[in-house]
Parts: sequence; structure tokens; C-alpha cells
Amino acid sequence: MIRYRSILPLIVFLAIGLFVLCWIIWAQNNKPPLLAPANEDQQIMPLNLFINAPMDTILPEENTDFIRQIIEKKFNVRIHVTAMVPGNEYNAKIESLLFANNPPDMWIDRSNDGASKLSLDGVLADMSSYVSQLTMPNYFKYWVTEKELKQYQIHNRFYRAPIPYDKNSYRSYYIRQDWLKHLGLEIPRNYNEYMQVLRAFTFDDPDGNGKKDTYGFTTSGNNSSLSTDWPEYAKNGLVYPAYMNNNELVDMESDLRVEHVVDDILKVINEGLVDPDWFFNSGTEHVDKAIQGKAGVVLGQTVDFALDANPASIQSLSRKQDPNANWVPFNPLGNQPLRAGGSPEYPFVFAKMTADKHPERIKKIVEILDWLSSEEGFLLTHYGIEGEHYSRRGNTITLLPQETDNPNHSFNSLKLWSFFTPETPSVLGMQVVDPKMTARDVDIKAFLGQLPVKPKLGVALAPPLGIDVGAFRARQNELQVKMLFSDQSGKQWPVYYNEIMSQYNGFQIIKNFEKQVKSAASEAP
Repeated sequence: MIRYRSILPLIVFLAIGLFVLCWIIWAQNNKPPLLAPANEDQQIMPLNLFINAPMDTILPEENTDFIRQIIEKKFNVRIHVTAMVPGNEYNAKIESLLFANNPPDMWIDRSNDGASKLSLDGVLADMSSYVSQLTMPNYFKYWVTEKELKQYQIHNRFYRAPIPYDKNSYRSYYIRQDWLKHLGLEIPRNYNEYMQVLRAFTFDDPDGNGKKDTYGFTTSGNNSSLSTDWPEYAKNGLVYPAYMNNNELVDMESDLRVEHVVDDILKVINEGLVDPDWFFNSGTEHVDKAIQGKAGVVLGQTVDFALDANPASIQSLSRKQDPNANWVPFNPLGNQPLRAGGSPEYPFVFAKMTADKHPERIKKIVEILDWLSSEEGFLLTHYGIEGEHYSRRGNTITLLPQETDNPNHSFNSLKLWSFFTPETPSVLGMQVVDPKMTARDVDIKAFLGQLPVKPKLGVALAPPLGIDVGAFRARQNELQVKMLFSDQSGKQWPVYYNEIMSQYNGFQIIKNFEKQVKSAASEAP
């Protein structure tokens, strides 16, 4: 009995120890979710971007978008990107997202008023604490000056910043030289010769297929406007998009000379020399029709619009339809300028909702945009990966041959992510050697380089505070379309002009534009 009592505490102690050990083992194997290690994905910052996509770009799938993968890994983010060709659908999509209270964190604004109305509506974030030389040193070092940024402000508020832009002008008309050759014609050197070529392209079977299925000229009216592509503007002295003359601003789209522009366009339409669906074409559908061999003259505005070296150019895609296709640039107005010099145009903007709720996302986007402005980001987004897509020797970049038939090829990733900086490597002190550049390409670039231009305005234009330039442009377009399809004449334009200028604040808008240009000129060194 004494011996049993002496070992009882030991037995109890061992039993308790065994119970505690079993409980520890059970607890380790049955931890509640709150005690589980944090998932690393939870630390990855989500970003929502809305950007413009170049025409004919096939958006790469996420698993083949190597640039997106590099950016996401470098900045520890997950990017949802929406990319669309600029146009009515692009703007409508942005509006629908804003109306649904679901804006992107950052988007490229392509509206008529340069985000002026959005700034007044209170949906844009103030950029003052985000965009500066401290936060975006590469952006300011290579692309945009403090002065340009100051002039770009809307209503003295910092709600937008300019996308880096190419200061050269590439606005030119392109013509099917193989059609000219087939018909025994030369490239037109003036407007009268141009009209003769349009007639030949329409009625004389320029492609030799024995069918009446071609037209002279095509453009896209987006079911809403006259389209500024018509050369009849320049014929009447109206240069894209606006210019100064005798110390006054000339606005291409609303000038009194639009009366004669409409009459001249009606002559082309009534002769049947233009794609009959031009008004209903949207976005780049007119370029698609030119590629299909349905029209022989179209406007291009980029340096690689018809280059052999660009697999998505009108030239490269037309060659797939017709091996003899040959698009060359020309000016149907001889040596007359087709546009004013380049100035900052489209801005990037941030959503106020994001800045209020998740300012860290705006800061991260600023980091990414500045990196895109750097040498490293520029090289990646324009030329790809060194050793795989290009070789480098000093400041000379030599592109390596690539297979581009695959729709998910890296070319599409490059076209998408080069949205923020123009194809101007010289800005960063680099030159590019592209083995795909042909002698024809060299000739085209030389032609574009010598195109005459009007002096640039030197400032991004913004309407007066509280005035909706969108309503002004909408009524302007409505009345111009009425002249084409209802009035069948431009003679009512002086009356319509008085309406839009007085009832839709046109006089105030144009005078405010003019004031900005003069102010920028007076501040110039």
C-alpha cells in the first residue's frame, strides 16, 4: 500500500505530460486559417490600366506577354490592362467605367477636350504629390520639361500630364504606286492631278481584276463627323489641327472656310470617288479597306505606317493580299504643309477614387511610368530583351531577326507596352539598326523628314473653366454632317458657324486657345 502511494504522483505526472503532448501535436495539425502563413500573392499590388493600342495589334495573352511579366515581377504588381484602338468606342468605354463608379487607376485620355470636363467633374486626382522631378526623374530628363508640364495644366489645376510625344511630323497621304504604274500614271503633284488619279482608281480597274470594286480615297467618319483626313481641308488652307496666322488662332475644324471644304468634299462624293461607307467606318476600318485593295489613297500619321520593316504596316499587310502592293507617301497639295508642328497632345490621368482609397497604387504606377521613360524601360518596350531581340554595342542597337507569324509573338507585346514613349531612340542618345529596313523604307523616311509643317503652337490647348468644349465639337460635327447629307451644300456654314460660336461658346473657346498660345510664346526663351 505504501509502495503504491509513492508512485501515484509519478503516474499522474506522466499522464498529464502525455495529454499535453497529444494536445500540442493535435494543435499543430489543426491550426485555424488565421494562424496560417500569409500568402505571398496577398502582398502583390493590383493595378488597373486603360491604354490605347496601335491599329492591327493582336493583344498578347498574359502567358506570352513577356513585358507584362517583367514589369509585374520587377514592381511586385499584378496588372489588369484594357487596350483599345482610339476612337468613339474607346471614349465610350471610359465613360461607362466612370459612370459605373469603377474607373481604371490610370488611363490615357483621348477625349476632344483633353480631360477638361473630367477635371471639372471631380473624377481626376490632383497630380501635385505624385508627378515631379523627384518621383519621375527619367520622364523629365528625357521627355517633358517643367515648362511644358506647367503649360499643360487645366484651369491652373494639375489634373493631367502629357504622354511623351514625337516632335517630328509624319502626317502624309499614301497612294498605291503599283496601281499608278498599271494605269500609266505618275504620283499627283497638285490637287487637280490628285482628282484625276481618284477618277482613274475608281473607274479604270487599277488592280486589273476586271471588276468595278475600287475607289480613290477612304477615311473613317465614325458615324459622327466629317473626319479631318480629307485633303480638302489643306486645299482650303486649313492645316491640322490648328495654327497661328496674323497673330490669330486658326482652328481647322470650325473655321469659316469649312464652307468650301464641304463643297469640295461633296464634289468627290458625288462623283463616286470615295469609299461609299466612309462615314460609317470607325477607328481604323478605312485602313483595313485600303489593305484589302478597296481604295488607293489613305492618310497615315506615323513614321512606320507603310514601312516594310513594320509587320503591321499597311504595306506589309497589303502584300499578304497582293504581292505587288506598293504604298508610297505623297502630298496632293504639292509643298503645302499638311499640319502644324508637334505639341503635347494626349494626357495620362489618375482616378481620384484610387488616390483617395489607395494612394499607394498611384505611387506605384508613377514608378512604372518613370521606368518606362528610362533607357532600360525604353529598350525593353520598344526592342525587347538584349541577346534575344537585339544586340547592343555602345549606343548602337541592332535588331535581330524575329518570326512574327505567330499571333502571340513578342512583337505584339512590344506594340502594346511601347504606349508611353514614342519611337525616338535619339532622345536617349541611341541609334537603331534594323536589318529589315529596305531601300524603300529609307526613301519613305527621307520623304517624311522633309515634309513642310506650320510652326507648332507650343502649348496644349484647354477650354475656359466651366465651358464644355465637347458640346461645342458635337454640335459642330452635327451641323457639318447635315451639310453633307441633308443640305448637300456648304453655303449654310456661316449661319451654322454663328450658332456654334455664339450659342456653344465657340468664340470663348477659340479666344482662350489663342490666349494660351500667345502666353506660351511670350514665355519662350
